[in-house]
Amino acid sequence: MASNSGHASYYVPESTRFPFFASIGLGFIVLGAGGLLNDMKAGADTTMHTWMLLGGVGLLVAILWNWFGAAIRENLQGLNSDQLKRSYRIGMQWFIFSEVMFFAAFFGALFYVRQFVGPWLAGAGDHGSFTNPVLWDGFAFEWGGATPQQAIGGVGAQAQVGYVANTGTFLGPEKLMAWNGIPLLNTILLVASSVTVHFAHHALKVGKRQAFHIWLFMTLVLGFVFVGFQAYEYYEAYTHYGLTLESGIYGSTFFMLTGFHGFHVCMGAVMLTVMFLRSILRGHFTPNDHFGFEAASWYWHFVDVVWIGLFL
Repeated sequence: MASNSGHASYYVPESTRFPFFASIGLGFIVLGAGGLLNDMKAGADTTMHTWMLLGGVGLLVAILWNWFGAAIRENLQGLNSDQLKRSYRIGMQWFIFSEVMFFAAFFGALFYVRQFVGPWLAGAGDHGSFTNPVLWDGFAFEWGGATPQQAIGGVGAQAQVGYVANTGTFLGPEKLMAWNGIPLLNTILLVASSVTVHFAHHALKVGKRQAFHIWLFMTLVLGFVFVGFQAYEYYEAYTHYGLTLESGIYGSTFFMLTGFHGFHVCMGAVMLTVMFLRSILRGHFTPNDHFGFEAASWYWHFVDVVWIGLFL
């Protein structure tokens, strides 16, 4: 504890090795995931990098479990001052802002390809007048890859100069729209979950714990159903529509954006599940002290907004 005249007392947490070991776990995750992708691409044995990835995930989960547990115990002991609580809120706000910028990069790439690169390859604008006849003569751009993409001179000519032409036939937007019922349903589910988590937050603030549990449980159900439909959509895309990560820029951007978003939904659902269990089993959170749940609800609203942008 430290106290000066005219200033509030504040708690200085003890030194910890959690950040150091968490960085080691993250390092194993990055190395394992990168090596695993390279092994899969080369057809090599994936055992070592698979265990490296799983070991990194296990280490990181164990560190976060103990790290957050220590922070919770400190707060329950009344050690956290208003100043420290404000720092937690600011830290969560900066974390969500970093996630906003993360998705902004992918949305920017998607916009750049759709509005500029594609039309240039098809001959539009000053850039297109050069790129179209040199790189891809006769190419007609349509988002979703509706037309077969044939390179200059046909397959034979490309083989002679060492290039591989992309002669695959991709489904057009009119066929892709046939399975857009799932994204629309998922949008409804996720927006509804954002409403239910707001009701849960309101119930907690007015001291209605049973209503808080009911609304939060409904949020979790909607979130996990969303993940289930997302997995089914991926299955449909791969097995029935030929839409994969290798389906040109459309496939890669589709799976990168929706895949990372699905991962964030899973993260948010896990966070809210922990908050639900803390309240049910331990009686944590009061109307005036529930930042753990509040931070998780902020994160949930964030993934909801990102999904609306993806859907549109």
